[in-house]
Amino acid sequence: MGNAESTSLQKCLSRFLPKEQAVIDGIFNKLLGTEAGATKKAKSVTLEMLKVYVEGTLPDSMTVRLYNGMKSVDPTGKAVPPSDSVSKEQLIVFLSDVLRGIAEEKGALILSMISGSQIGTVKGRQVTEFTEDLISSVLQVLKHRKLLKGWSLDQTRDSAEGIKLLATQLTCELRPAGEELPAGKLLEADCDLGSIEDWVFRVSSVSTFLSLVVSQGLCIQLSEGGVGNLLPECRDVHWSKFLSILDLPSVMYLNSQLPVEVQHQWRLLFSTRLHGESFSRLCGQVVHKGPTILVIRDSQGHIFGGFASHSWETKPQFQGSNRCFLFSVKPYLSVYMCTGYNDHYMYLNHGQQTMPNGLGMGGQHNYFGLWVDSNFGKGHSKAKSRCTTYNSPQLSAKEDFSIDAMEVWALGEPPEDAPSKTKKSILNADPEAQALMEMTGKVRQSEGLWEPVEEEEEADK
Repeated sequence: MGNAESTSLQKCLSRFLPKEQAVIDGIFNKLLGTEAGATKKAKSVTLEMLKVYVEGTLPDSMTVRLYNGMKSVDPTGKAVPPSDSVSKEQLIVFLSDVLRGIAEEKGALILSMISGSQIGTVKGRQVTEFTEDLISSVLQVLKHRKLLKGWSLDQTRDSAEGIKLLATQLTCELRPAGEELPAGKLLEADCDLGSIEDWVFRVSSVSTFLSLVVSQGLCIQLSEGGVGNLLPECRDVHWSKFLSILDLPSVMYLNSQLPVEVQHQWRLLFSTRLHGESFSRLCGQVVHKGPTILVIRDSQGHIFGGFASHSWETKPQFQGSNRCFLFSVKPYLSVYMCTGYNDHYMYLNHGQQTMPNGLGMGGQHNYFGLWVDSNFGKGHSKAKSRCTTYNSPQLSAKEDFSIDAMEVWALGEPPEDAPSKTKKSILNADPEAQALMEMTGKVRQSEGLWEPVEEEEEADK
């Protein structure tokens, strides 16, 4: 190895902690299928060696892309033509740039992974195909390494469509020649190295996904940059009884838009599949539970919802903060943040005669960006031309929609003032008081607002 190559490798290895350097340095021997110190084996890694090493962990298509990225590395800086195999120097530079590099370094590798060579430009369509492959590889490696953190690929919405929607959302940030293009033109636009570098710099998910695929695919254990909050921990779900209307690519995207302090955990609070179609039950499940995400699928198949930054409270005033947002999952994936025009972030009211009764986000009374009526099963999304609070378009297929399914997830740790799971109404605790009330003909106003203790306790097991 020449002095120039030796200096380059030392610079690459210096990006890692001392104990990580040994791991990075040892990957080459593992790919060769030899023990450290063996001298009479192959001196470079072939595509077949890489496929054998990652078998079952990554799709073949992504394995080939990674290999092309490795081959494109020029440790000497002398524009040497790519070889048919990967040297140790090329591998270490590749790992350094992918796992610890800046956008410019990653951009060059990604361009080679997209094109399969070192050509100067690729079509927007090729970038989209690469992104779909990358997201699919993330899901496969998470499943293979048992890193789904309580989520089920089988009991969530089909990921195939979610992969395409997320890839479309990420690649819409491409700016060929610095120009923002509509989706149709973007697919056939030429994207050069500068466009790819800019895209990687602005869309952090691309680097996050690629780092995960490489580190977990090659079984590289690092102190930083693991799964992190890419997927939140999923709790309080019996997957044998529940089928979510969300897919995992959408969960990953929505989670990345949340405040960092609540990204680590999602807890299922309410589902029409499990709890029935009752507005009283909905209120009882979500009030005073901290930040939440609510998701609705209408009868036409559109999926949409909102993030509530604060605990829901039943009162005839608007609540929440400018961290709230609305979103769409299907037919497109997008998030709509607050405009600052007004503070109509969240609204929840029940049992009033003078004010609207229901759950709403954005807009104004009787003209919400998202509204679920207290007459459960009905709602609206009115935005002509946009919701004033969130700048969101109409989220549902029709302005007035029927709810096919609805879920509410609590985010982060439960608030300290959250009601205890074993807490009951004074009437539940005193059967005699309950019987006396029934004898006098009075109606329990809190009926349906208290959680069944047995169900909640069972979900924790």
